[in-house]
Amino acid sequence: MIRIGILGDIGSGKSFVAKQFGYPVFNADKEVAEIYKKSKKCYRKLKKLLPKYIISFPIDKTEISKAIIHNPSNIKKITSIVHPEVRIKMNYFMSKNRKKKFVILDIPLLIEKKLNRKKDILIFVDAKKKNINKRLLKRPNFKPKITKKLKILQLPLEYKKKKSHFIIKNYYNKKTTKKIVKTILKKILLNARSYS
Repeated sequence: MIRIGILGDIGSGKSFVAKQFGYPVFNADKEVAEIYKKSKKCYRKLKKLLPKYIISFPIDKTEISKAIIHNPSNIKKITSIVHPEVRIKMNYFMSKNRKKKFVILDIPLLIEKKLNRKKDILIFVDAKKKNINKRLLKRPNFKPKITKKLKILQLPLEYKKKKSHFIIKNYYNKKTTKKIVKTILKKILLNARSYS
């Protein structure tokens, strides 16, 4: 099994690119939303740490947003509870898909949280700033203040770009992206020995 990690800026289209591979995708943002919706254990821990903001179960994402806006240091408190849960879900995903040729990791803090391995293939999704901003504005719960604070958690984009084996220019066109992805997969398979 070859692990492919998708890197890039917030709103650059990492999830869109990840889907074009046609292999199982571990989407950390979706998993976090599930944790907020279903994990009473997580709710109890967050309520204990942030009683002013976490009111009821299931956890409302706007409550999380308020906690972050009012005090940026709350991000660390939230991630200290949520990330171990995400790690458990990721390990389960890995064991469930261990016989697949590829698995795709769509995890915003893949490198930052040291969830990547030495042999992972890293792909950087590069998008124009104006396209990123357009996409972010279309998001139903987009809050510029939150995005700004979340970016502080991330390593510089230039560093991520340098660490990547491939760079995909994202034009938000399914056909074009699929073609680029196909070429990358062929190249990876040609060098499969050094990745497995």
